[in-house]
Amino acid sequence: MRVSGEPRRVAFQGEPGAFSEEAAVRLLGEGVVTLPQPSFDAAFHAVTSGDADALLVPIENSLAGSVLRVYDLLLGSDLTITAETILPVELHLMACPGATLASIRTVESHPMALAQCERLFAEHPGWARIAAEDTAGSVRSVVQSGDLSRAAIAGARAARCHGGAILARDVQDNAENFTRFLLLAESTDALPRGDKLTLALRLPHLPGALLAVLEPFARRGLNLLKIESRPIHGCPWEYQFYLDVEVGSGEPVVEALQELRRKAQSVRVLGCYTAARPAGKRSQAVSGRGT
Repeated sequence: MRVSGEPRRVAFQGEPGAFSEEAAVRLLGEGVVTLPQPSFDAAFHAVTSGDADALLVPIENSLAGSVLRVYDLLLGSDLTITAETILPVELHLMACPGATLASIRTVESHPMALAQCERLFAEHPGWARIAAEDTAGSVRSVVQSGDLSRAAIAGARAARCHGGAILARDVQDNAENFTRFLLLAESTDALPRGDKLTLALRLPHLPGALLAVLEPFARRGLNLLKIESRPIHGCPWEYQFYLDVEVGSGEPVVEALQELRRKAQSVRVLGCYTAARPAGKRSQAVSGRGT
């Protein structure tokens, strides 16, 4: 499913062929213009500076958990979540054309990708692991070197972008490996509608404060999907809470937010959008922006 609207410039962290770029194309279609950025900070800045219209960032992986830097940058920005997509993570071993499994001596990739391929390294105990900034960048570096002893672990898109030859497919240990991505854009007056609400809360430092802010949702049958806490910079041992809530339309969610604002020190709606629901490992689990 493609998000409606004209193709636009979307920033992402990483190099061409990264999983974030693949997620952007799946969500927005082949006509989207993707803009690689060296860091999450640079990707956010690309939108605020006007160089990009939106950005696509990973927020959590089903095996590794949350991407904490993205939470911090989202709260520090004025951007709004307008859509999400869930991408199956399929990792492949690739090298220069002409390389073979027997010629490989080192394998490069992002540390998270290397850690998700323990079975591969157990089968080849002589291979050394080399950490890289991102998966697609490791493929570019390996192919440009022309060294048949070097390999990289990345997605198939990186092989196509950089001319890598895939030596082994689906080398990840766990087939049920997914990453959830958020599409972020500058805030508008009209909040998109959807069935998923993401909130940032700051609570009074009192016993039962967290229970008090969750109760309005529970009482109205609104399902809490996720809760995340992050330290508040400059306030040791105080925390910002992030909630993902499954909501419907109508009065229950409006009433819950009104009650929540009376109980919390601060409440910020980070987005209301259509939830992405993966059907299985091979599903192209994408979701359009709420309308």
